Amino acid sequence: MFTLPAFLAQCGKAAMDVVTSVPLFVGYTIQPYWTERNIFAFALFMSWLTYVWETYLSYRQYKMCKATPRVPPELTAITDQETFSKARLYQLDKMKFGFYSGIWNELETTVVLLFGGFAFFWHFCEGLAAKVGAPDHELVVTSLFIFGGSLLSTLLDLPWTIYYTFVLEERHGFNKQTPGFFAKDRVKKFFLMQVVILPIACGIVQIIKMGGDYFFIYLWFFTLIVSILMSFIYSDIIAPLLDKFTPLPEGELKTRIEELAASISFPLKKLLVVEGSKRSSHSNAYFFGLFKEKKIVLFDTLFEKDEATENENGDITSEEEASKSKAEPAKKQHKKTGCNNDEILGVLAHELGHWKLSHVIKNFIIGQVHLFFCFMIFSLLYKDDRAYRAFGFYDSKPIFIGLMLIFMYIFSPYNTLVDFLMTVLSRRFEFQADAFARHMHHASFLRSALIKLNRDNLSFPVYDWLYSSWHHSHPPVLERIRALGKID
Repeated sequence: MFTLPAFLAQCGKAAMDVVTSVPLFVGYTIQPYWTERNIFAFALFMSWLTYVWETYLSYRQYKMCKATPRVPPELTAITDQETFSKARLYQLDKMKFGFYSGIWNELETTVVLLFGGFAFFWHFCEGLAAKVGAPDHELVVTSLFIFGGSLLSTLLDLPWTIYYTFVLEERHGFNKQTPGFFAKDRVKKFFLMQVVILPIACGIVQIIKMGGDYFFIYLWFFTLIVSILMSFIYSDIIAPLLDKFTPLPEGELKTRIEELAASISFPLKKLLVVEGSKRSSHSNAYFFGLFKEKKIVLFDTLFEKDEATENENGDITSEEEASKSKAEPAKKQHKKTGCNNDEILGVLAHELGHWKLSHVIKNFIIGQVHLFFCFMIFSLLYKDDRAYRAFGFYDSKPIFIGLMLIFMYIFSPYNTLVDFLMTVLSRRFEFQADAFARHMHHASFLRSALIKLNRDNLSFPVYDWLYSSWHHSHPPVLERIRALGKID
């Protein structure tokens, strides 16, 4: 008789037979080198190698940006010199910020590794658990470790986040947050994250403890169910707690979006506008939801507005802005124009193309295969004493620690390769979605929207080819416009 546990166990045995048939995974090939010292050296080396590589790529882009003060001839059709100069300064500021924050984060990681920071903090959490009467309860210690680690990480990152938001973004006219809103938003996000992460992490630890030799099958199935449930929970519970969503008002735009969705049988349930302007002037549009519960979300910053006045929520008129600029000559505001209805339809034709071409499903399947493979390899490593001793755990082998260290450090080369391949795939999907919009006769509108969004978001349109290939999941705007123009 068919039972799910028996079926999963059989699948697990078959998968393990495949993996253990390869000498590399059994350890015959790497066994002489699999020592505590080498594991630690490998983790530290990969951390610095990744940092040096990322910094090298950023430096290439920084040099490209510095060497291009004027609009290249091929870009004169999509930007003017004033916008180009603003985008260039914005890009340079962001890259300088990235250089400083990058070296700080890498030094921080190095200190944690060299001085056994993970082991020290785990033992500290064990002491806290003992004070509440649960010294040997791994789930309690795991929860304290995650909560405390998240809090410490947030506090260490806070000065950088404050500078980026209230200095860098403010300097270029994008920040819309007040200090009060910023503080409230950060606290709310932190505690929401803990409410979500802690039960999931405890569930993962418990499955690994009780799942036997083929726990990775049950673990993968658990994460699959969690992923599906989170799609519902996020859209209906979490997102409304973080941002204000309102239905798109009745009118021409709503009617045309509904007609566009109906033309490709997109199961549109709601059309929403999110108040992104409370945080930033950057624009976006997306859809989410599973099965027949699809929702399209438009940022309020996406809509076209008169440059002479800002929106109605207590913002200033052009006369007031002029007087303010005299009083504060050093503070300049970058003015957005947004997109008209046709251009918004072009953007949504692109987004719906991702759905019609099953890009979301394909990414989900790839992600699940990747996760299954990682869990399977983890099952071969997590009981190895050397992997724990390499990071200072001599007397215990906490499951969550093993999961974290193996996924973060031992899997580092594999993760880097997968990230790059997913970037390549994402760029391919973006071109396909653009082609779908062209097929829907929205190419000219999408092209116009891309130019406006590139200008409004101060996206610098000149990129070093290697930097762009490694980092950009979306192709540069010039490549997309050229592709849209081939058949339009």
